[in-house]
Amino acid sequence: MKTLTTTEELAQYCENARRYPYVTIDTEFLRERTYYSKLCLIQMAVPGSDDDVDAVLVDPLVDGLSLEPLYELFRDTNVVKVFHAARQDLEIFFVEEGVIPDPLFDTQVAAMVCGFGEQVGYETLVRKIAKQGLDKSSRFTDWSRRPLTDAQSKYAIADVTHLRKIYEFLASKLKETGRERWVHEELKILTTPGTYVTEPEDAWKRVKTRTTAPKFLAIVRELARFRESYAQTRNIPRNRVFKDDALIELASTKPANAGDLGRSRLLLREARKGDIADGILAAVKAGIACEPSAMPRVANAKDNQQVNPALADLLRVLLKSKTESSGVASKLIATASDLDAIASGDRDVAALSGWRREVFGEDALRLCDGQIALSAKGNSIKIVHLP
Repeated sequence: MKTLTTTEELAQYCENARRYPYVTIDTEFLRERTYYSKLCLIQMAVPGSDDDVDAVLVDPLVDGLSLEPLYELFRDTNVVKVFHAARQDLEIFFVEEGVIPDPLFDTQVAAMVCGFGEQVGYETLVRKIAKQGLDKSSRFTDWSRRPLTDAQSKYAIADVTHLRKIYEFLASKLKETGRERWVHEELKILTTPGTYVTEPEDAWKRVKTRTTAPKFLAIVRELARFRESYAQTRNIPRNRVFKDDALIELASTKPANAGDLGRSRLLLREARKGDIADGILAAVKAGIACEPSAMPRVANAKDNQQVNPALADLLRVLLKSKTESSGVASKLIATASDLDAIASGDRDVAALSGWRREVFGEDALRLCDGQIALSAKGNSIKIVHLP
């Protein structure tokens, strides 16, 4: 296999790739010590059987190599860019260049709507579709070290060579079943730029806490805002600043000075002094001083729901029937909270829109309105239309 180390080589390969209907792409990166992923390797393959020509590795760590030819390929709407579980790969390219491949195909998403289960792994698809095995011994190696070992190179290139057969199989299956639009709907979140941007003022929404008191959440918001900004500007993992459990502790104890910080059980030693300590104290102070009208509030929808438990149980039976008939994982169609929401009268639910409405939502609404009933016959569930 060939490793591309110059912009000219990459440009030549990408220009050739434009002759094909699709190109498969994967990346290897490190993120344990940084906020943003460090891109270490790019793998690409075009249709064909000669992997010495059709598949390549691209070394982005080489001085002077520009990825602009790859970004131009990403912008070429005549070539489908195929990834598996693309989110982290796409985040790297969006942060680096602000580009999202178009058109995009994610084989993990496609496999879910084709009946391979929820969040199916690449290895599973290689085994079931390509009828091959994978050597995963190099999966957790240091991809930033050079030179790469033969085992690393073989592992990396397999991530795009088998992907060709998987893509062709799934694309054919989607066309055969008429579910191409389903995948297009599911990919909207991956092709939305906001997916890859974490604004510091919204970082608190990712912190799990049992307390929803507005004053407490105001302190959580300020602490999360400081942590996110600090981590982004210094390109370090947010947990290296302080972890979520320490954040919750700080929001509860409301430290006012360095002495209070020193009594924390969960705060890292490095966070009890210097810029981090100053930031924590300022964030707590800002949260305490927050005006009531500006405090964050979480609508506890579950507490406000008046769920009809019998109807919720019937919806679960209906979902099981739809899962079996469609071959799509139940959690992909509707979650348990979706069913409870529908049973409480909520109609602003993901399961009631798009392709999910066709598969499950329409009959779920009919069931709620008393227009259909469910009947058991052997091991199957039948829908009975009522007059």
